[in-house]
Amino acid sequence: MDFTIRPVRPEEYEALGELTGRAYLDDGFLLHGADDWYYGHLRNVAGRAELAEVLAAVDADGTVLGGVTFVPAPGVMGDRARPGETEIRMLAVDRAARGRGVGEALVRACVERARTVLGCWGSPRRRQGAIVLSTQPEMRTAHRIYERLGFRRVPERDWAPIPEKPDFLLLCYALEL
Repeated sequence: MDFTIRPVRPEEYEALGELTGRAYLDDGFLLHGADDWYYGHLRNVAGRAELAEVLAAVDADGTVLGGVTFVPAPGVMGDRARPGETEIRMLAVDRAARGRGVGEALVRACVERARTVLGCWGSPRRRQGAIVLSTQPEMRTAHRIYERLGFRRVPERDWAPIPEKPDFLLLCYALEL
């Protein structure tokens, strides 16, 4: 790996926020474009960092390549996590950094963090807890990463986050730890 995964630093909040917002906007994942309420939420890394753990992928020269929000327990930042579960949110990789394994490395870092938080080490005898995430059906590249790392679809936990748009469905994936 020619980049590092680590907690985002306050001086990187703005860069990671812009990167995350642009990734969702440019890839067409916001229903109302730049006017979508979620666009501001994606860009608010400082707010997320107060409620959860935000990890950044950073190049050797300090350039932020991508990021992800790791939610260690159900709560304000969690959408689908239940007791004994952690959650991944807002995975984004800069368009110029795609194809370098940044997204997969960020997800792997969350899996390792979940094992630490939940006390799971991957032993079949100590299997407990899970890590969950929601994703849009169109986020096929992310789906391939999740599936490659052992996440499985959990259709019974799919959900529509916008009451007035019940056809806007988010898919749920989970990895048993």
